[in-house]
Amino acid sequence: MKRIISLWLPTFATDRLNQTKIKTKYKTTVNEKENREFPLVTTQKLNGIKRILAVSNAAKLKGIKTGYTLADAKALFPELLIEKADYINDLKTLETLVMAFQRYSPWTAIDLNETNLLGSLVGSGSIWIDITGCAHLYDGEHSLVKDLYNYCLKIGYQARIGLADTPGAAWAVARFNNVQSTIIPPQSQKEALAHYPIVALRLDPITTEKLHNLGLNQIGDIYNMPRAPLTSRFGLVLLQRLDQILGLENEPISPCRPKHQHIARISFPEPIGNKQDIKFALDKLLMELCKVLEKNNLGARLLKLSIFRVDNTHINIKAGTSQPSRDPEHLAFLFQEKLDTVDAGFGIEVLILKAIEISKSSINQFSIYRRTNQKSNTNIAKLIDRLSGRLGVQNVIRFYPVESHIPEQANKAVSAINNTKVSNSWTNTSKFLNNCHLKRPLELLSQPLPIDVIASIPDGPPIMFIWRRQKHKVINSEGPERIAPEWWRPRKFLSNSMPFVPKERDYYKLEDHEGNRYWVYCNGNYSKQKITKWYLHGFFS
Repeated sequence: MKRIISLWLPTFATDRLNQTKIKTKYKTTVNEKENREFPLVTTQKLNGIKRILAVSNAAKLKGIKTGYTLADAKALFPELLIEKADYINDLKTLETLVMAFQRYSPWTAIDLNETNLLGSLVGSGSIWIDITGCAHLYDGEHSLVKDLYNYCLKIGYQARIGLADTPGAAWAVARFNNVQSTIIPPQSQKEALAHYPIVALRLDPITTEKLHNLGLNQIGDIYNMPRAPLTSRFGLVLLQRLDQILGLENEPISPCRPKHQHIARISFPEPIGNKQDIKFALDKLLMELCKVLEKNNLGARLLKLSIFRVDNTHINIKAGTSQPSRDPEHLAFLFQEKLDTVDAGFGIEVLILKAIEISKSSINQFSIYRRTNQKSNTNIAKLIDRLSGRLGVQNVIRFYPVESHIPEQANKAVSAINNTKVSNSWTNTSKFLNNCHLKRPLELLSQPLPIDVIASIPDGPPIMFIWRRQKHKVINSEGPERIAPEWWRPRKFLSNSMPFVPKERDYYKLEDHEGNRYWVYCNGNYSKQKITKWYLHGFFS
């Protein structure tokens, strides 16, 4: 006989936000002495009106319910915290929870039949857990259900649990019993569900309304009714749901299969603690993992080495690469310095090496004429990996071009090892650069410096300028090159790193009597009422 758990998380959407985004976003708006939870709701625009979709327990205490308009909710509680409904992240979190609940059974799945028949179900989440043959591992079903409930509270989710022989029965008792958990004994669901409302059969609203109009308000009301008239009036769905909930018809659950993971593991018959033994074991794991990656034409971008000690503690060490790699010697070098600081304690019994991030790694075909350049690029990538591991990922950066005419906004600094984030926009940027035939200085100042200029005519190029109390006589000049503000960029999307440039700039390339070349500009058009300001912005080689 099967035993199925229906785990219902009634405030799943708000619970997820409470423990991730909201705690950091609203640090000073919550009075934790009155309520540990945040008075939070999620909203969605329906027919032009923002309505409440999910309500936290703290918000329910303020009188706010699902389906209220946002204006009505703010009138009841003006300090209400509001977030937009995020179905994508909700689904991703549910998938993560499904994998986490495999500690109770390998047969877990998301409840895809979760419906919005009731207002309280909006913003909720539901998970199936088939515990057939697993209850004895927790000393019985009651102990397993209690451990499951405590685990949900520990990770920050309110839960209601139903356990029965069929998924339909477990679904019903989890939602229509106002208790933390309900367990129906084996082969007892018919008597236990007789007094449950008809909506517990998971029917559509139209069918449910028709049954109510006929006075059939409870599941037990249709037990002894002739099946032929029910089928002719309501179709096959009503009796199918009834048979599924009573166990007369099978309701299969497709388990969530974990993604294929690239893992290498080694267990020691006796605990080890010598540094050389650890490094030798790591080399063995890398050889095993790299063979699998090479077979699948993959390369590792991020590796995690988990070291499990005898005293039931573990250490995680991560190493990343700027390009997909399956070179065991290079990957072992990235772990070398970090392994020297590992405290083995009373001994290490298990080592697990996992490739967290992987990507396609094509085989390099070296050209006869460009072999040196291609080998040099590979060495640069390895150098970046080693510097990032020693100095920190955020301390080793590289500059990428940005599609902008404003000089100080034409590039951005990103981590040299995490260059995949900008690879998608590289194609469009490279086309922009190919169409731009204007020369830019090799050294660009982060902040333009003011200079004093003497020009033969007010709106002409300088014949001499003073910078740092030094006079520079101009012998050659080229320009002007006018750069106008990027009016098409909305100001609300601009930041401190990309400010709005309010005036036109006229740039000149100048060469002084000592052969030094400078890039200067003046702000705006010439006017007798205003003094033209000049700035030094860069140096040519």
